[in-house]
Amino acid sequence: MARSRLPLIAGNWKMNGLRADALALARGVADGVRLAGWKDREVLICPPATLLIAVAEAVAGSGVLCGGQNCHVGASGAHTGEISAEMLSDSGASHVIVGHSERRADCGETDAIVRAKAEAAWRAGLLPIVCIGETLAEREAGRTLGVLEAQLKGSVPTGATSAKLVVAYEPVWAIGTGKTPTVAEVAAAHAHIREVLTGLASDAGALRVLYGGSVKGSNAGELLSADNVDGALVGGASLKADEFLAIAKAA
Repeated sequence: MARSRLPLIAGNWKMNGLRADALALARGVADGVRLAGWKDREVLICPPATLLIAVAEAVAGSGVLCGGQNCHVGASGAHTGEISAEMLSDSGASHVIVGHSERRADCGETDAIVRAKAEAAWRAGLLPIVCIGETLAEREAGRTLGVLEAQLKGSVPTGATSAKLVVAYEPVWAIGTGKTPTVAEVAAAHAHIREVLTGLASDAGALRVLYGGSVKGSNAGELLSADNVDGALVGGASLKADEFLAIAKAA
């Protein structure tokens, strides 16, 4: 990883957590980050929207950042059940995940929708984490790099810079399965992503590309040491403070 790129360890809590347990988890992460006193990496947690305000208040002053897991493209309006980027910002978020494979698969989100959500994040002053990744069928068909390129070109808005965008590579077949690509496979994917980004961002060399997909404390050091890997987007392992902090330590 280039020294100019500050590692980012992001925890996606997904649809998990009720208030008491979530606050205990948030405080555990905050205490660990305070104790470590890291200045050379960023730690982000993305709780469900129902918990965002309480979690943001619980980690205030610790150095832990908070983000949303999704946003609507509009700032407000007749969109029952949706949450705007402005609402996330108002609740204490600095980041938002857009285009996660579960949103793409379960909710039919296209590259164009992901792009519009990233633009909505910019409008609200949030830093979007744009997720991309291939399915098992696409990998077995030898289409991984082509899929990643198409998703990047369709999902990254015009005007992207390292200060305004983070990309997360999540091979769909590795999310929550316990399976992970080899370090060489991760490095190859990230190198290709970096190459494609040179045509999409003015400072692609400084733009952070995270790896996501069954990252845990035991494999984080190896995965994070791969070329062009600038941190991790962590799922299940982010629901345990000690495990998540071990991943952050590995960065």
